[in-house]
Amino acid sequence: MKVLFAGGGTAGHINPALAVAGYLRETQPGVQILYVGAKGGMEETLVPAAGFEFRGIAVSGFQRKVSLRNVGKNAAALARLLTASAGARRILREFGPDLCMGTGGYVAGPVLREAARLGIPTVIHEQNAYPGVTNRLLSKRADRTLLAVADAQKYLPPSARCVLTGNPVRQEVLRAKRDESRAKLKLDRRPLILSFGGSLGARRINEAAADLLAESAKSGRFQHIHGYGRWGKWFPDLLKQKGVDPALHPELDLREYIADMPECLAAADLVICRAGAITLSELQAQGKPAILIPSPNVAENHQYHNAMAMVRRGAAAILEEKDLTGPALCRMVRDLFARPETLRSLGENARKMAITDASERICKVMREVLADAGHPRP
Repeated sequence: MKVLFAGGGTAGHINPALAVAGYLRETQPGVQILYVGAKGGMEETLVPAAGFEFRGIAVSGFQRKVSLRNVGKNAAALARLLTASAGARRILREFGPDLCMGTGGYVAGPVLREAARLGIPTVIHEQNAYPGVTNRLLSKRADRTLLAVADAQKYLPPSARCVLTGNPVRQEVLRAKRDESRAKLKLDRRPLILSFGGSLGARRINEAAADLLAESAKSGRFQHIHGYGRWGKWFPDLLKQKGVDPALHPELDLREYIADMPECLAAADLVICRAGAITLSELQAQGKPAILIPSPNVAENHQYHNAMAMVRRGAAAILEEKDLTGPALCRMVRDLFARPETLRSLGENARKMAITDASERICKVMREVLADAGHPRP
């Protein structure tokens, strides 16, 4: 049994593929897996580190903003697209997969299109509530379109054969328990706020969080873990400018990177974060109330759609970046903790949205597609 995965550009496209590939490797002895990604993309490092064979092709996306400089970039992107299709066709013929799965990103386009032309069964997985352009195009020909959020279907063509599977969630997140995690983190009985803006950090979130941490330091009401990211090394100095020395406040835990996120999530009473698809799936799996601050700097504003899918179900609060200030964030946090029934309801509704068996569901669809195509089941 041979399965080819294609996707990349962001961790949100790569990690779901790796999760399903890992599940296949554990449950289907003898399965052969190949991951095709963009040369120079982060998948070129992450995929071999996860123990899977990687093949790269040269591909890049098109610039949507009209400018003389972008005309040249788009001409180069078009040339790469033509060579990428030839490269994808060569890899497909050499590997001979029984099935191809695409998880989004520019590289998935030529690979899945060529697979369909060669008569290879294809499935695609969309992580967001608003589908990316690659998956919107591929859904017209894919044997199945797998959705993390039901809301995404209304943006896809009527011919798309959609199945709700959810986003694969790390087992470490599913297994983490609140009491054990709080003990491991050496927390006391005070509520814990967890805030972060991603591994690189987000300036606007860091600036607003500084006011929140300063308020927490003065009141002593909360414990707070904040991840300021690789580009936020200035954050501790900002706190000092606000009159707070982190060294004198053990209840404030400042980190460049949160390596033990499963434990931190499980221990938290409120999470403040972006609205990336995988982050939201992990919030749902843990049933955590959250204030979501969607990034306005992502393709097609998909984080806003992700956040609103939860807000409409009473599963999260939203604070758009255009409205984000330190005082606004502090006020929202105070209001939520002043209404414990609302905080509890947000967490309960988030858990109702959780799909914790996404990898199993995805593999079940794979088996159905193979059976429809007359291939042996894995």
